[in-house]
Amino acid sequence: MAILEKVRICAHIWAYAAREPANDVYPILERIFEDFSKTDCEGIELMGNSLLHDDSYERISELSSKYSVPVIGSSFGAEMYDKAAHKQIFKEVEQIISILSRIEARNLGISTGAKANAKKSPEELDAQAEILMKIKRIGKDNGIIMNLHNHTYEVKDDEYELKENIKRIPDVKLGPDLNWLLRAGIEPIDFLRRYKERIVYMHIRDQKGDRWTEALGDGDFNLSLFKETLEEINFRGDIAIELAHEKNHKFVRSMGENFKLSCQNLKKVLGE
Repeated sequence: MAILEKVRICAHIWAYAAREPANDVYPILERIFEDFSKTDCEGIELMGNSLLHDDSYERISELSSKYSVPVIGSSFGAEMYDKAAHKQIFKEVEQIISILSRIEARNLGISTGAKANAKKSPEELDAQAEILMKIKRIGKDNGIIMNLHNHTYEVKDDEYELKENIKRIPDVKLGPDLNWLLRAGIEPIDFLRRYKERIVYMHIRDQKGDRWTEALGDGDFNLSLFKETLEEINFRGDIAIELAHEKNHKFVRSMGENFKLSCQNLKKVLGE
């Protein structure tokens, strides 16, 4: 079975959010959906803050239908290790999962929150696992798969936090960001092989040297090796292109054009 028959090629909207106040794309959601209606991407992953407005369900479902762009899930991050924050976190997660379920999405990528200049203590990791298990359960009840997303903090120090999370939640699923793995000094292909049974989702982007490129396919990311690895681990899930750009990046294309090109480059290789 060809790779493209087993996976959906989607996109995360961070590159838009990075240029908006408080990283909130709600005011420009229509432009985002319109941009993606002109690409070959099969869906988009929103961010949690877009799902926390009073009219989020109505607006997102309307735009998804208008532009024929499915929402495949959402990312969500909070300081999960802070037990005092759990009540508010769970309230927000309940709303996000409710909307995702109603629009027939299936992924919820969780970031657990970085702790400045320190490892999380065993007690903090216990508190984190407690709310993660609650999120996982409510997700399952609503047809949404929770996966642990990573930046660098979750996987530094020999994957300390990731391993501690797995120790506490043995059946937890992963949604790794391959470029953040690279920037944390971890070989992404090796990571995919080691955790293949847990991986249900992933983010990819490109860089040239140590700088992010404008689009996937502009840099050093070995798409052919990536395809071979997906076949080797028999990956069946969604792949999200998540573009990111250095603060001083000078754009030569619009954001919509960058996602269109990124999706074309990825599909070309995976379809070969």
